[in-house]
Amino acid sequence: QLQSVASGGGLVQPGGSLRLSCTASGLRLDYSDIGWLRQAPGKRPEGVSCISGSGETTNYADSVKVRFTVSRDNTRNTVYLQLNSLKPEDTARYYCAPVLFGCPPGRVPTPADFGHWGQGTQVTVPS
Repeated sequence: QLQSVASGGGLVQPGGSLRLSCTASGLRLDYSDIGWLRQAPGKRPEGVSCISGSGETTNYADSVKVRFTVSRDNTRNTVYLQLNSLKPEDTARYYCAPVLFGCPPGRVPTPADFGHWGQGTQVTVPS
């Protein structure tokens, strides 16, 4: 069964950093563009970032540009999301998954661009 799993979340003080990892069972990630979504309590999910299968193309939401960096190690079948300079508004559950038709040009994926989200990981930045 195809399942993406995000991990690495936690509680971090404002200005701190975390590195999230995305792995998948039943799927070779190097064949897939991978997107990251997040959902804060009471809010709609929003796209955060996307990375092409080769890692050559990335894009970010304006709210996280410069602070977040997406990367991948296809030898480990893993995609990473480095979160730096974290803010309380980054508090959310973060999800990763293959993007159905690839990273959309010029924008981050929306929930409609995913077939599934898999298990997420909670990031909490207290105010």
